[in-house]
Amino acid sequence: MSLIDALPARLGERAVELNAADAAAGEFVLFWAHHALRVHENPALETAALLALKLDLPLLVYQGLGGRHRYNSDRHHRFILESARDFAGELPSVGLSLAFHLPADPTERGPLHDLIGRSAAVVSEIYPVPPFPGWYEAHRSRNPDRPWLLVDAACNFPMPLGRPYTRAFQFRKAFGSELDQRIGRDWEPHADWPRPFEGDPGFGPFDLGDALDEAIARCRIDHSIPPVADTPGGSHAGYARWSDFLEGGLDNYARLRNDAAIDGVSRMSPYLHYGCVSPFRIAREARAHGGKGAEKFLDELLIWRELSHHFCFHAEALESLAALPDWARSTLTDHQSDPRSTQYDWEQLLRGVTAEPLWDLAQRSLLRRGELHNNVRMTWGKAFLPWVDRPQRALKFAIDLNHRLALDGNDPNSYGGLLWCFGQFDRPFEPPSRIFGTVRGRSIKRHASRLDMGRYARRVSLPAGGRRLRIAVLGAGLSGLAAARVLHDQGHDVAVVDKARGPGGRMSTRREGDYRFDHGAQYFTARDPRFLRHVLAWQERGVVEEWNARLGVIDDEGLGPERTPVTRYVPVPGMNAVCRDMAGDLPDCRYGWRAEAARFDGECWHLSRSDGETLTAELLVVTAPPAQATQLIDSPELSDRLAGVELLPCWTIMAVFDRPLLEDVDAAFVNAGPLAWVCNQSSGPQRPAHHAWVLQATPEWSLAQLEEDPERVTQSLIAAAARLPKARPVAVEFASAHRWRYSIARTPLNEGALWFDDQRLAIAGDWCHGSRVEGAFLSGVAAAGRIMGS
Repeated sequence: MSLIDALPARLGERAVELNAADAAAGEFVLFWAHHALRVHENPALETAALLALKLDLPLLVYQGLGGRHRYNSDRHHRFILESARDFAGELPSVGLSLAFHLPADPTERGPLHDLIGRSAAVVSEIYPVPPFPGWYEAHRSRNPDRPWLLVDAACNFPMPLGRPYTRAFQFRKAFGSELDQRIGRDWEPHADWPRPFEGDPGFGPFDLGDALDEAIARCRIDHSIPPVADTPGGSHAGYARWSDFLEGGLDNYARLRNDAAIDGVSRMSPYLHYGCVSPFRIAREARAHGGKGAEKFLDELLIWRELSHHFCFHAEALESLAALPDWARSTLTDHQSDPRSTQYDWEQLLRGVTAEPLWDLAQRSLLRRGELHNNVRMTWGKAFLPWVDRPQRALKFAIDLNHRLALDGNDPNSYGGLLWCFGQFDRPFEPPSRIFGTVRGRSIKRHASRLDMGRYARRVSLPAGGRRLRIAVLGAGLSGLAAARVLHDQGHDVAVVDKARGPGGRMSTRREGDYRFDHGAQYFTARDPRFLRHVLAWQERGVVEEWNARLGVIDDEGLGPERTPVTRYVPVPGMNAVCRDMAGDLPDCRYGWRAEAARFDGECWHLSRSDGETLTAELLVVTAPPAQATQLIDSPELSDRLAGVELLPCWTIMAVFDRPLLEDVDAAFVNAGPLAWVCNQSSGPQRPAHHAWVLQATPEWSLAQLEEDPERVTQSLIAAAARLPKARPVAVEFASAHRWRYSIARTPLNEGALWFDDQRLAIAGDWCHGSRVEGAFLSGVAAAGRIMGS
């Protein structure tokens, strides 16, 4: 017998069988919660409870936050954890508890597969947008003998009963009267509840009473996107916001809802997205309130919102042009080669640095507040087509930025709104226009002209956390600049100081007359997707290029090819180009500024240099090497924490020869003798054609020769280069040595960044995150995340 047949009609109509199997032998019925985080009026949870009672088994309520979702960030993690905390607090009212899994490493194997294998039946929520359908199918295929039910807990008119209408008037005509009848009914409370599963779930559940900021900081997620201070997660916050709107905003909703400069909307979408509040209760109470405002609100809630859910439930593709009606797909394809006068890359769009003030303010609202007024979202979403070279890519960017930043992102309603910008739920508009074809256009300038831009700017410009902070960043290398730019983009007042003449740190480029040397980092890789998406944007903007050099390996057996080729990138025209690009957006970067002392008085940091100039800030980010950080800051706690971190030196020779040192390769890793690396600088893109080479010694040799005379070091390493297999006799036209006293960590930490809350101090650097360029960037971002999340 189908499990659906065992359900009362009010639950059975909401359920679909993911796996049609008889109940299996198992320890419990499993309820996998993710987007219905409430006990009250939750048909998915009630379905699981009823099956557990019928099978005379306990019920295990499980929720996981593994970090594998492509949009995981501090913002989404915080909202989900706060929502789970309220959910866990409500479950004891029916005798149940929540087993919550929160790993730090997203590659860690989660417990869900094993829990499914131990269950007699599985119940979860219908959530019809990526990645959940794929996750459902993956788990189902691994457990083909376990019955699965998916239950709609999001819509007043159940998704399994609907059809994939693509026009609101069609949906309204088909289901409007049915919806009208349904919202007049009270939700029938569940009478009996099963016993909880009290055995070993097979993992250590996360204690939702713990400090969430510390737990989030340990997770390998995107730390550049902070929580939204005035939108905490959970049922308590959701119903508090709803109550305020019901009493003070609903009457004016029809009149004010389209004005983004006025707080005239409910802002309930994040709470509906994660199921913290019941859509049945929201509809009931709006209907009971009555009036034109309630009438318009219910049209948005019941028609437009549920139209999108039903469409997504039946759609096979949501993130490609295939999701669009034939006419829209055809006209966009016909016009995809139309010239674009302006194009922006992903990072420029993410940061909201276009030539359109309204669009930038809309993006600022997403970046800082995690929300976008629905009327502005339509204008915001239409801008991607003329700014991105292909319609498919424009759709991809719109989906990425909305889902990554918006607290209600990755929702069926989000897909509905974004696809509308490309023609879905709409009709053709003749005559065809450039780029859009017959897809409806929307003028940013015209929208701005009817909006109080000053008022809107004030609404969306509040800094992350609610208050503008004065933050000093010590170090203009990649870590410091990554931290500074994230904090600046989030609305804080940031000053960067560095003793050097310009930005770069170990990504610096040295000029010696006509010669140019990347004498620190020679290239970088991008293995982590959090870094890679920025690298690809830099590449599109022309700041970096792939380095397609001939690389070899030199060892005792001679010169051979690189064993495992990887994609390597180099900034152009020199390694410091990325840092210069990042620093160019920051209003307060001070070079030649050597900090002699840093003192914290309990309220502020005071940095001073030898000439008496001081800099005062509420928070401090230090990206100096550990030895220099502890020398600058008198803090036993800091000294203890950094005591075990040792950075090894690197002697580097910059030399110009009369011919290439090695003819068969452009660069080589050296695994024998005092050298570790040799590289022809002209092999990099946009480098001068001189025979300029960089020779870098091993950490061990550099440490042994740390205080050696630079001229003797130069002689020794050039002589070692001459002894390399297949090295050609060369004449030295120029040579100079540079000692990197702090180059690479002997044993790098894997903590992202260090945060000392009582001192308002963050410590970052590549040694915090794996000792690579990628690690430097991610560490700086993590430091910014600790500040914004604290």
